[in-house]
Amino acid sequence: MPFGLTNAPAVFMDLMNRVCKPYLDKFVIVFIDDILIYSKDENEHEEHLKAILKLLKKEELYAKFSKCEFWIPKVQFLGHVIDSQGIHVDPAKIESVKDWASPKSPKEIRQFLGLAEYYQRFIEGFSKIAKPMTKLTQKKVKFEWDDKQEAAFQLLKQKLCSAPILALPEGSEDFIVYCDASNKGLDAVLMQRKKVISYASRQLEIHERNYTTHDLELGAVVFALKIWRHYLYGT
Repeated sequence: MPFGLTNAPAVFMDLMNRVCKPYLDKFVIVFIDDILIYSKDENEHEEHLKAILKLLKKEELYAKFSKCEFWIPKVQFLGHVIDSQGIHVDPAKIESVKDWASPKSPKEIRQFLGLAEYYQRFIEGFSKIAKPMTKLTQKKVKFEWDDKQEAAFQLLKQKLCSAPILALPEGSEDFIVYCDASNKGLDAVLMQRKKVISYASRQLEIHERNYTTHDLELGAVVFALKIWRHYLYGT
């Protein structure tokens, strides 16, 4: 793939998805040139490794040995740490949050929320907590950082630094979605066998503030199904 092409990452991603399609989301995840192979035990993992390496060889795609890691019980992948316990936030990414100073402008709020939103699946009621801060990023809203914003900022920092471990989905059965709706926003949690897989939330759009309680609750269900459709369709 030549360097410099603006669409090179998208083209290469499409290539890798087509190459790995037979095993995609069964025991392999691909993000551009990063290939993650996961298995239940060592024997199964050996078979999975052989299958992917044969597939790459067949398509004349070769991995650089010095950049490969094999038989590891824990992996850092796209800002997360994944092991037998589940999915953790990457401590290296969260380290900067501990000493993050209170924002002094809408731009600084967006910078903080950009990181926080990446990990919002770990935080129950994220949008409600962040609402006092996001309000100050709106146009024609005067920037006045007071106790409400500071409390929201400190609470998000605390929750990011003590984020729970999310369970890894096992199979395609026994998923349960819990939803909640109010005039403050929509919230949902995806669980499987009493373990939390992910949290999700968002603030209401302007027109949604006029919805009845029944419509808001239905909106929360639709919101959850759209986000987690890849887990729930066909279950």
